[in-house]
Amino acid sequence: MKRSTLWKRVISAVLSSTLLLGAAFATEHRADAAEVSGKIVIAGSTALLPLTQQAAKEFKKSHPKVKIVVSGSSSIAGPQSVTKGVATIGACDWDATKAVGGFPAYKGLKAYKIAKIPFAVIVNKGNPVSNLSVEQIQDIYEGKIKNWKQLGGKDEEIVVINRAKGSGTRVNFEDKIMDGHMIKTTGDNYKEVQKSGDMVNAVASNPNAIGFVDLAYVKGGIKAVSINGVKATTANAASGKYIFYGYGYLLTKGEAKGADKAFIDYILSKKFQNGSLKKLKFIPVK
Repeated sequence: MKRSTLWKRVISAVLSSTLLLGAAFATEHRADAAEVSGKIVIAGSTALLPLTQQAAKEFKKSHPKVKIVVSGSSSIAGPQSVTKGVATIGACDWDATKAVGGFPAYKGLKAYKIAKIPFAVIVNKGNPVSNLSVEQIQDIYEGKIKNWKQLGGKDEEIVVINRAKGSGTRVNFEDKIMDGHMIKTTGDNYKEVQKSGDMVNAVASNPNAIGFVDLAYVKGGIKAVSINGVKATTANAASGKYIFYGYGYLLTKGEAKGADKAFIDYILSKKFQNGSLKKLKFIPVK
């Protein structure tokens, strides 16, 4: 037998074995995925809600035996729900295992960092103001600047929209933007809302309103203003040029196990981190 013919047969045999091993691995992987069962209940952050909802939708396709319930109200509800046993996974815009922004550390929980969250200061789409300095935003929320005319806008009173206490977006706003300056929470031009969607609706429906929300929600009747001349984009937040960002966490009671672990592993997988997570305007942590 010619040497060239022999080598061809050897290479063919090796390739066939490799394909069979690959097929066996894929089959085994699908079988393992199908074997995962149970119920996942996710509660907490509305900033992370677009991400957890999309991840649940994708995860369910490859794990048909797992039932997933996803809801959002506020970040503080994440660790609270897991601690009380109401939820198996808590979504939060800060690491709730540590004391943050006046909230205590929740003992017995395990925190998994899943995404970098770019936030945005938002105004009505019809507002001509497109850039604000950190100092100007502080002055607005402290009640020192009360009219858009002082900022190059129309001669109209500014309507300040804030998130209710317990919001992770508010915690990040107070940390990254207010930086120790106190928000004036009284007056006819001040309003508080419960959820990210409520914030979007409040600003979109009032041409003189200002608020803040994570970048995933910026569309329709609102727009993000630049801060200190830097546009609110994922690229600028990823590089650190844009200062208004935070991190999203999933929390479990102790180490995640079973379906909860499989779900968190999926969110941290390259497929999701570099796919849907990016499309939703979050920034990968892996």
